[in-house]
Amino acid sequence: MLLYKNFFQFITRSPTSWHAAKTIGNCLAEADFSPLSEKERWTLESGNSYFVQREGSLVCAFRLPKKKPTSAILLASHTDSPALKIKPNPDVSNQGICQLLTEVYGGPLLHSWLDRELALAGRIETDQGSKLIFLDDFALHIPQLPIHLDRTISEKGIFVHKQDHLKAILSIQGTNTLESVLKQRYSFQTLYAHDLFLVPTEKPAATGLHQELIAGYRLDNLSSAFASLGALILAEQRSETLQMAIFWDHEEIGSVTSTGAASLFVNQMLERITLALGQSLEDLYLLKSNAMALSIDVTHGWNPNFPDKYDPQNAPHLGKGVCVKFHAGRKVASDAASAAYIFKLAEKLEQKLQPGANRSDIPGGSTVGPIMSANSGIPTVDLGVPCWAMHSTREIISASDLKNLGDLLKIVLGTWTPQEERLL
Repeated sequence: MLLYKNFFQFITRSPTSWHAAKTIGNCLAEADFSPLSEKERWTLESGNSYFVQREGSLVCAFRLPKKKPTSAILLASHTDSPALKIKPNPDVSNQGICQLLTEVYGGPLLHSWLDRELALAGRIETDQGSKLIFLDDFALHIPQLPIHLDRTISEKGIFVHKQDHLKAILSIQGTNTLESVLKQRYSFQTLYAHDLFLVPTEKPAATGLHQELIAGYRLDNLSSAFASLGALILAEQRSETLQMAIFWDHEEIGSVTSTGAASLFVNQMLERITLALGQSLEDLYLLKSNAMALSIDVTHGWNPNFPDKYDPQNAPHLGKGVCVKFHAGRKVASDAASAAYIFKLAEKLEQKLQPGANRSDIPGGSTVGPIMSANSGIPTVDLGVPCWAMHSTREIISASDLKNLGDLLKIVLGTWTPQEERLL
């Protein structure tokens, strides 16, 4: 199935947000999107497609309409995932066992990192410049205790101490260090700094009796990024509607960075586009007032082994369509008005959508939606595919949900005009 092949390649080539940005950039370039630099003046032509990368991990791609834009559709996803990050001075040795110290990035399910093969991936800064790396020619491990040395584990569950229990074993021979391993594979004299993560080496796979499920690492939120990217590339060009997709970094740690959704990046992109097209400040404000954003992130799918953790009337199910997410405390951006637009469109497509909300006493996580909406003033709806084992090293989604998401986003970009909806 083409969906599996393309998606699995996308995941495999994107072990970190920097690799994902590179993969997205390569796909955009192959689809005739022209690269732009924030550090240079822009010359834009109506009808053409462009993309911008910031600091190697944030990507914004857009297609200009045939005429000067009077409305805009923005898709927003993120490419980082909860993980274990290697500390700046990581090397420790205990009775001849060489280990690397880690720290927790975001909110991973810590026990899922135990007893599996782990690779190193990320970027290094050396006297030879910056380099992306993915060392999958050897594996690191974080072994847990056998049950004989912790006989309460079946009753009390696994306790993983973030400082003491998550040191990755590099070798039981010699005096190997992170820098010595890197120097064996790359040419440099001085390692100044690094942003390196542990990455599970198990490949994504189609699973389930009918191969209807997808299992893999970083489905949160590469599934949304993949659907957004495909939708933008395949969508029909518009007459007066700007089409844009943003792939944020650092959502899992709050987004408060220069490459996160709390930055002013969206406003800057829209400003630069309107200026490059010879439009005025008033035109920019009109464009934003006739815009709509879709924040796309996975959501908690109903798990039959833990039914008491879900609202039985509002929990989304795998295989039953894309979920439109609601939260009274505005951890997501959807409200009745913004959600109604997407439900109307899905109705025309005869595509099923699921409204979703958490139990009132168990709030879920947040998204980039409310942050983007607050910064830009653009109405936003939050949606995504249901997911099992979110923040595990092995997450699970439905293949049909992923396909439906891509189809929906493509139609949104290709046909939806926000200002027309608001006149209804």
